[in-house]
Amino acid sequence: MTELAFAPSSELGLCPDRLQRLLDVLRADVDCGRLPGAVALVARHGRIALFESLGQLNPAAGTPMNREAIFRIYSMTKPVVSVAVMMLMEQGKLLLSDPVFKHLPEFADQKVAVERDGQVVLEDVQRPATVQDLLRHTAGLTYEFLGTTAVQRQYAGQQMGSRERSNAEFSRVLAALPLMHQPGSVWEYSRATDVLGRLVEVVSGQSLGDYLREIILIPLGMIDTGFTVAESAHHRIAEPFAHDPDGGVPMRVLDARRATAMESGGGGLMSTARDYARFLQFMLNRGELQGVRLLGPHTVDFMTADHLDGLPSTGDLLPPGHGFGLGFAVRTATGVSPVPGSVGLYYWGGIAGTTFFVDPAQQLYALLMIQAPNQRDHYRPLFRSLVYAALVD
Repeated sequence: MTELAFAPSSELGLCPDRLQRLLDVLRADVDCGRLPGAVALVARHGRIALFESLGQLNPAAGTPMNREAIFRIYSMTKPVVSVAVMMLMEQGKLLLSDPVFKHLPEFADQKVAVERDGQVVLEDVQRPATVQDLLRHTAGLTYEFLGTTAVQRQYAGQQMGSRERSNAEFSRVLAALPLMHQPGSVWEYSRATDVLGRLVEVVSGQSLGDYLREIILIPLGMIDTGFTVAESAHHRIAEPFAHDPDGGVPMRVLDARRATAMESGGGGLMSTARDYARFLQFMLNRGELQGVRLLGPHTVDFMTADHLDGLPSTGDLLPPGHGFGLGFAVRTATGVSPVPGSVGLYYWGGIAGTTFFVDPAQQLYALLMIQAPNQRDHYRPLFRSLVYAALVD
């Protein structure tokens, strides 16, 4: 495995003083006690311009942050699992137009819950959800923590966020619950990628963790990425503050030291900035890294195109001027959005604070690794804005 190359930022069209400003802004928040620590990485034209750590790895122990820190990346798992699904498509083992029930029979004969005058009525689906619907979050599913509708209350009642059931059992329990929307009608962020994790297991004949390790993580040199952290690396796990610095509530995050029954395709991986940068460089290279090709270039273009075509979206996770591809939010307009970026930029983040974006037009990608769950909505646009401020050509 060859390490990703470094280059002086000025050679890559990035201003060193402005990149230093990015670090200074983050360091000021560390110093005032709002941010425990961070690892920031910015790369352009295939070379890394900035890779720095600051603050604390473990605030309780006073351990300094370092560049090899392991983070709970939560929903940054979704793009990795989406790549696994597209690899199965390229192998002819599934079609994106396949109904989900073709591979997971428990999803046959689903019903949609419709609330009328305080009553919940179950209606037949107008068309079954497809693999493409799962990839683009239009399968009619939801997340229990995004609201209090009748369906979301059922998710909560069935403890759909539990990691103590297998992927197979998770899929069976979820499939028995009604849908929130008609498939293909609305973008709603959801447990769809957890379902994809089970679909990968059924189609591949392997556990999700084993399959990802064999077909993506090892080939791309992502040696520190997985659903659990080996005991020998426990000292590298980044931790949040014990209590939220803004609201004082206790911070709850995954126990990265313990294996769980469920390997969550939607949010279970742990990773490092170095590992995830390799994944992002692979994506920016349109499916290839250092001679290893996992996807065809046109498949990557297809994944990172908008697949919503104006479909309505719920909540505020998709900002104005954005659509959604197959595992990534995708920018569709230069303006409109409150954060900068080129048309064609794609990105996502994790609920504990990690975030990334890839801008093919600028041959640029960047990621910020933090464990600050309640501050994520502040640091995501801040980081994006400061990276673009440093772009000077």
